[in-house]
Amino acid sequence: MIVKQESLTAKMTLKDLPAASPLPTANLVLVFGSVKRFGEAKLQSTLKSRYPAAQIIGCSTAGEISANGVFDDSLQITAVLWERTTQRVTQIKMSGMQNSFETAVGLARQLRADDLKAVLVYSDGLQVNGSELLEGFKSVLGEVPLMGGMAGDGFNFSQTLQVFNDTISSGLVIAVGLYGKNLVATTGVGRGWKPYGPPRKVTKSIKNVVLELDGKPALPLYNMYIGANSAKELPGSGLKFPFAIIEEGKRDIEKIRTLLAIDTAANSLTFAGNVDEGETVRLCQATHERLVEGAGAAAHLVTGKVSTHQTGLAICVSCVGRKGVMAEQVVDEVKLVQQILGPQTSLTGFYSYGEFSPRPDTADSVLHNQTMTIGYLSENLLA
Repeated sequence: MIVKQESLTAKMTLKDLPAASPLPTANLVLVFGSVKRFGEAKLQSTLKSRYPAAQIIGCSTAGEISANGVFDDSLQITAVLWERTTQRVTQIKMSGMQNSFETAVGLARQLRADDLKAVLVYSDGLQVNGSELLEGFKSVLGEVPLMGGMAGDGFNFSQTLQVFNDTISSGLVIAVGLYGKNLVATTGVGRGWKPYGPPRKVTKSIKNVVLELDGKPALPLYNMYIGANSAKELPGSGLKFPFAIIEEGKRDIEKIRTLLAIDTAANSLTFAGNVDEGETVRLCQATHERLVEGAGAAAHLVTGKVSTHQTGLAICVSCVGRKGVMAEQVVDEVKLVQQILGPQTSLTGFYSYGEFSPRPDTADSVLHNQTMTIGYLSENLLA
């Protein structure tokens, strides 16, 4: 596995790229940048001329991640040359959020094979139900790890874009199957959020819209716990008060859901992923320090499973909500991840509207919110 990276800051243009491509033989190129960067007229032709043999994929972000930190309006380009691993890239344009499950089933059937080891998934961030997308993939692929996330648009939540070779469009779901015994693929997930307040049972919900908690209207109850000042600033302030879905019969967090919208007429809460009737939820809070520790925990999960002393790539997908809480200090979580994974690991990734990864210490790939997820890829040429 050979990895080479190029980066353009917000003040740089495509003309500022070096004359020669660092890896013209690359077969996979990951591109993460802002909606604004994806609107540049010559982006596709520039990438294709620099990486003529590659499948070029990526998405817009709520912030770009590299080993040098966290950026806005930058362009992060990561070229990969697989030496023993094979890949298959597929994509589809969504016909509607309600078809998220079926869309994933169709993509998964194209990727299914006995030697499939991992799947990278990048989707539109606003036109896809991430929970149902993951369920569709799992219904076909079983326990194959899914890693990636939902595209972002800063804090605008207006439009997200995906790149697939010559196409830049909204509404795409892109999936990359990686195959063969030489591939090393593992994941890590970290949080840093602490539940508070009593557990509440979801007594009425429709997919990602929660209408009632313990038989009471959801929005007034939520407002009571976050306080009057934060309630006035909803839905934006909701990034700081996500829901923790608690594992059945336990106090441990199974997954976290970010608030996206409120409906004062229906007294409902709309989240970035499904919150099912019968689930137990608690509100969460976090400090900067706890979120950074959570990112470090994700990196330690990776180093606990594989050696990172050879060339590797860590694709970090963290939540826009974490960026909202940590603000200018958000770089601290990326620095800690890089420190733990070591100098042989190249870092790329983005801040997202939802993260795809198996839950910690399981093979159950789900949609996460408010997490730092790491998809680590390498090759063992002696396998």
